[in-house]
Amino acid sequence: MADLLSIGASGVKTYQTALATVSENIANVGNGAYARRSTNVTELAPVQGVLSAAAAMTGYGSIATGINRASDMFKSAAVRDSGADLARTQAGTVWLNSIQSALTGSDLSTSLTNFFNAAQSVAADPASPTPRAAMLESATTVANAFTATGNALAQVTADMDASADQATASLTSLSAALAKVNDGLSRSAPNTAQAASLADQRDSLLDQMSAIVDVHVTLDAAGRATVTAGGSNGPTLVSGNDAASVTYVRNGSGAVSFAVQMGGNYSVLTPNGGALGGIADGAQRIADTRDQLNTLATNFVNGVNSVQAQGRDLNNNAGQPLFSVGAAPTDVSLTLADPSGIAAAAVGGGTRDNSNILALGTLRTSGGFETKVTTLVAANAAALQNRNAVAAAQSAIHDGAVSARDAVSGVDLDSEAVDLMRFQQAYSASSRVIQAARDTFQSILEIR
Repeated sequence: MADLLSIGASGVKTYQTALATVSENIANVGNGAYARRSTNVTELAPVQGVLSAAAAMTGYGSIATGINRASDMFKSAAVRDSGADLARTQAGTVWLNSIQSALTGSDLSTSLTNFFNAAQSVAADPASPTPRAAMLESATTVANAFTATGNALAQVTADMDASADQATASLTSLSAALAKVNDGLSRSAPNTAQAASLADQRDSLLDQMSAIVDVHVTLDAAGRATVTAGGSNGPTLVSGNDAASVTYVRNGSGAVSFAVQMGGNYSVLTPNGGALGGIADGAQRIADTRDQLNTLATNFVNGVNSVQAQGRDLNNNAGQPLFSVGAAPTDVSLTLADPSGIAAAAVGGGTRDNSNILALGTLRTSGGFETKVTTLVAANAAALQNRNAVAAAQSAIHDGAVSARDAVSGVDLDSEAVDLMRFQQAYSASSRVIQAARDTFQSILEIR
């Protein structure tokens, strides 16, 4: 009876563990960071060298030898890689959208057109004060448009700096958290619920890190992750219990760079994916756009002021600068306050002469200011459209990678329901074995 009791007891204990595992799976069916677990059940082996005659006939029962966690490292890596690609494209799209808003918000192209058209009106009637006043008004508008566009781009840069600082701080925090999980894995017995839970945390942290920067991950026998950023040969973010800190800087030309510090050593991080990759792309785009806008503003101001300097105003005085520039080339302001100061006439031409102001038409053609603004806006819009198309494709790829991973590690309620019923029956049957042993033993005691 002792053998029958021990077999039944082992079954009860085994299927208690199996039922608890299934219950944990069901409870976490909506948890995307949870990987399905199963109980490894094996036959209970006898102690070496000790085997009773009864056990030789019946065995020793069963035992739960561990908790298995369903996972596929290659499918998990595919999710991280596709997620990093998607995050880079989406982040780049954010900054392209911001640039587009900055370029179109003040309608610079229309302001330039109105200014040159107003100059044509002055040329048609150079002695009249009305078109002169209208030209100064349009000059104020175009100056404000340059300033507002430049300020908008500066704000985009400031927003990017804040986003980059937040992303690097998050990456540093996630790296520190992963190092703690690594420490926990080194202390946990393998094939236990604790080890499985820590592995879930590890994979969740890795997914979050890959959304910030592309990561290369290797796992040791205990499941501890070693993580490098920007490729397999990039700087190390996490190694064992050690974690790095990540910082961000932007130089005067607008280019950005990232640095990784671990143990007093600094390494340059070149992101190929994730939000940091999108920030690097966006920073380059902003810098290029700002350079083109600065050149456009400089050429416009210098060209208009040069035309002014070559002519005479209504009082036959030499033309004074129409515009002045502040700290940035786009910080344009109107200097000339008196409409009579517009130098429409050439030297010696008189108040009805328009030969000098006609040079603004030549400047308009040679400078191509309106066309350049339109081209700048159109090029950014095309890049934005292309990014959106790429993001849609990458989103589909990422969704497919997630589905493939979840097919291996996700919880299927139908399967869990079957296992729950099966283990309930096994638990009940094991209990009945114990009851049968007790009944049989009681019957023996009652024999007289």
